[in-house]
Amino acid sequence: MRWSVVMVFLGLNTLMVSQNKVTYTYAVKDSVKLEMDVYTPIDIKTNDSLPVVLWMHGGGFEGGQRDNLNDVQFMHYLTENGFIGISISYRLLLKDLGIGAGCDCPKTIKLNIFRQATIDYLDAAKYVISNKDELRIDPNRIIAGGSSAGAEGVLSAAYLKHFFVDDTAQYDEVKFAGAIALAGAVVDADYITKDNAIPTVLFHGTDDNLVPFGKATHHYCSTDSLGHLILDGSQIIADKLHNLGTSYYFHQKLGGGHELAEIPFSQLDAVFNFFKRAIHHNEIIQTTITIPE
Repeated sequence: MRWSVVMVFLGLNTLMVSQNKVTYTYAVKDSVKLEMDVYTPIDIKTNDSLPVVLWMHGGGFEGGQRDNLNDVQFMHYLTENGFIGISISYRLLLKDLGIGAGCDCPKTIKLNIFRQATIDYLDAAKYVISNKDELRIDPNRIIAGGSSAGAEGVLSAAYLKHFFVDDTAQYDEVKFAGAIALAGAVVDADYITKDNAIPTVLFHGTDDNLVPFGKATHHYCSTDSLGHLILDGSQIIADKLHNLGTSYYFHQKLGGGHELAEIPFSQLDAVFNFFKRAIHHNEIIQTTITIPE
């Protein structure tokens, strides 16, 4: 155990010396400071304007944190590959309710939590764009990314602004060049249109029992439960993007569960090669990768 602790410390220390990290407060809501960690390459130049991944962690809207070890490792991957990585905190509105995001959580509460997570993410994106010169980011090359609950927030921010936000004009300047959703879903995929569709990376297990792979209820709650809320998962989103002629990279695992919400480090090179072709070279790429059980 002692050597394991030492190795973890050395690993974290290596990550920290290979990139710069600065923490900013992007909003204060209900006396809660919402912060973001901005990771930049150590060799970044003063006049650089780099692409960015704006990341929202998972945790069922009641747990998780922006500096989980895997999230920090992902930020390291980004800075090593010419990106700025930004990992945000947001309001974990289920944290103190004691009911979790399952079938005992009323649909109205779930929808409000989705709404507030969407707004927090949009506020973070707006802050990044407003401070683009200081942060040295390219506002035209922001990739929205998230895992599980974070993926739901990110997909809603990218595609369902007009469903969740009353005053969308305040976010007119917020544009996303692409999206990454690990085990995510949306309330209604019909809000994905030709006007807002962007190159999207989707990872999902066909047997995910929390966030549906296709069209099904959140946590597969029965119709008579408080938490009955129908969602459109990755399969529905990929089908929608396919029909719209928009680029997507859909990684599905047959029999896979919610572990597909974990950052797919072995697949990151392929993911960012997809974005390079779809965003920077304007290629139409529609890829589905099926992993057998």
